[in-house]
Amino acid sequence: MNTESCAAYAQRPLRVGILGGGIAGATVALRLTDMGIHTLLLESSTGLVNGPPFCHLHAGGNLYREISDQQCLTLLRQSIDSVRAYPHSINRRPTVIAVPVTDAGNPNALLPRLRQVAREYQRLVTENPANKMLGEPGDYYRCYEREEFEALAKRPLPVRAECHDDWMIPLAHQLNADTLKFPLILVQEYGWSLFRMAATATLALTRSPLCDLRLNTRATRLEQRECSWLVQSVGPKGECMDEVDFLVNACGFRTGLVDDMAGYRRERLVEYKAAYLARWPVSAHWPEVIFHGERGTPQGMAQLTPYPNGLFQLHGMTDAITLFKNGLVANPAHSAQPRLPEAYRQQLNEGWNADEARTRTQRAIEHMARLLPDFARATPAGKPLFGAQQIPGSDPRLRAADVSFEGHHYARVEIVKASSALTAADRIVSKLTELCWLNHTGPLNPEITLVSRQTAAEVEATAIQLAEARGYPRELAENFRE
Repeated sequence: MNTESCAAYAQRPLRVGILGGGIAGATVALRLTDMGIHTLLLESSTGLVNGPPFCHLHAGGNLYREISDQQCLTLLRQSIDSVRAYPHSINRRPTVIAVPVTDAGNPNALLPRLRQVAREYQRLVTENPANKMLGEPGDYYRCYEREEFEALAKRPLPVRAECHDDWMIPLAHQLNADTLKFPLILVQEYGWSLFRMAATATLALTRSPLCDLRLNTRATRLEQRECSWLVQSVGPKGECMDEVDFLVNACGFRTGLVDDMAGYRRERLVEYKAAYLARWPVSAHWPEVIFHGERGTPQGMAQLTPYPNGLFQLHGMTDAITLFKNGLVANPAHSAQPRLPEAYRQQLNEGWNADEARTRTQRAIEHMARLLPDFARATPAGKPLFGAQQIPGSDPRLRAADVSFEGHHYARVEIVKASSALTAADRIVSKLTELCWLNHTGPLNPEITLVSRQTAAEVEATAIQLAEARGYPRELAENFRE
């Protein structure tokens, strides 16, 4: 774009169109409206942040043994910014990483990475004390050898967890040390409430006069002009045509459909996944627990994510539980959109068959009970959380990704993990600044003014309404109570 064009744009209000109101699109809209930019946000479903389930930050990426150290450091920085941006959506409890004796891995192999991430966290806090979002840097992780773990089993369950040991005591009461390799590792990877995040975005964007939010609305045609886009859409009021200066494709696993409409090609994968809900009658506050295992095998990773009142979210990285046979697909040569098998597309559009939901939930319970025998008492507690995620490129191990650009005024947000959404939004701000449509210098503050005006109580109340309206237990939206 030439200098004359930049000058012309500087004389008119900037309007950005965002297609998709998931965690990515909602975050872009929040960032831009917070900076005084007019946004048009189109979301095809009934509410914001209504896509694939997420349940935790990745503050160091320790859940994934196979990803690079650089991705872990990136996820750490992004997670810290996410806590600063969305403080009322975070579940502040640690994660415990355990390696079963049936797994080929060695927990000591994780220590060099943990030390590297802890050093980076210390550096970020030294650079800016506001980054101390994950506790004290010196407490970022803690290793428990077998003798320490067995000693904790002799201590009573705490009324509330106030230190690392308190979080480990419930595990020590329930886990057989003979089935585990040591050390066990406790790390400050916090939980993230999907429904409190949805509530945060809904409250902020519906209150902002700068955001034209249209739910139940989808784009049907795009037309690129020299310096703008025409967006044709259909919604509750029928067909509309809007002109925007910059277009953001934030359609998640359907990003390729918008690329096709825009005339762009992009290599990507789409993976269909699900998580399951169970009630386990325990009273203690639990950390999240990750039992490492080889993905796609019967011993695949098992993940236990706690919520109030004995509700737990379960992942089991096998084809019978969280993963699905032929559920990872690449786009064909003639389209930017991967095509999932018909059965999965039907589930995405129409929901789950009750029998299959019960069967897979029971498998998830049994998968966890292999390692945590008392979990066999757990019972299914609701419909699965499910969805598809995009992975840009061709490497299914990619976890840290944010945004890519085409031409002067088209961006596609390509996050794999929710904590990357703010980075994507900030890169779009940088692009708009580069185009002379914004006058902004220096790094952006992670805090979002529209969000900082909210109270924890109103976010939680709205989140409970959203969870129940979508047919899920209210505990998914609640904060832990002492």
